[in-house]
Amino acid sequence: MVRGLSVILFFLLIQPKWSNGQTWAVDVFSGASNYIGDLVQDPYVLNNTRGAAGIGISYGLTPRLYVKAAIISGKYHAHDEKNRSMALVQRNLNVHSWITELSTTASYDLLNIERTGITPYIFGGLAFFGFNPYTFDELGAKLFLQPLSTEGQGLSAYPDRKPYRLTQFSIPFGGGIRFRVNEKISLAWEVGLRRTDTDYLDDVSTTYVDQSILLAERGPRAVAVAFRGDELKNSTLVYPAGGTVRGSPKFKDWYYFSGVTARIAIGDIDFPGRSATACPTRF
Repeated sequence: MVRGLSVILFFLLIQPKWSNGQTWAVDVFSGASNYIGDLVQDPYVLNNTRGAAGIGISYGLTPRLYVKAAIISGKYHAHDEKNRSMALVQRNLNVHSWITELSTTASYDLLNIERTGITPYIFGGLAFFGFNPYTFDELGAKLFLQPLSTEGQGLSAYPDRKPYRLTQFSIPFGGGIRFRVNEKISLAWEVGLRRTDTDYLDDVSTTYVDQSILLAERGPRAVAVAFRGDELKNSTLVYPAGGTVRGSPKFKDWYYFSGVTARIAIGDIDFPGRSATACPTRF
């Protein structure tokens, strides 16, 4: 994976000698972000969607194959109150987080947009992202969740539960439809999934830890946000016994971006092997 990233970066950082002209372009993204994890029962919940934006630079290796380096930032949100399962509603957890991603991807147009004016495309690559889940207590104070060890991460009584890292790698992939506006500009609608190796985008993964241990090592705020069913109106719920299911470690969390990308060509738009009398290649 690292070797593949190095090859892509090599093409992005130098202009190959066999190229007859520059095929650089700036990509500007505007759209939405969301996540899939333990606080949602459906892959897409409209009320959880938040805005996202990004910018990148692309290099055309051929008229249909591009490599791109980009940065995208967006936000995700989820709340148990939106779930259908009463057990999840009574858990009453919620999470917010910004997520910022640096990615290197390769995309391939399935059609020659020069001839068709429109083409579907697919892409994949490697990304490095950062997140920091937080919530708000009953008084409205913002609390970052990772330091509170809500599932025992880093507590002496749970040596097998290590604190999760707030910066990690993901695998972006997806596709879209691109159409040409003119010789310099194209627009695309794109959906891109991100497979991660963490189950803690939402700070939920396994089981509740013993309340007295959590209270002793992380304090009352940690206990208050580890279980929030007692905050519901007329609730008689109490903090569950240690070992009670809180989330599911079976599946990792995902995040995704969807939206519109404007690609603006920079300089000449010639590709290797194109004759001097041929028409310019269009994005």
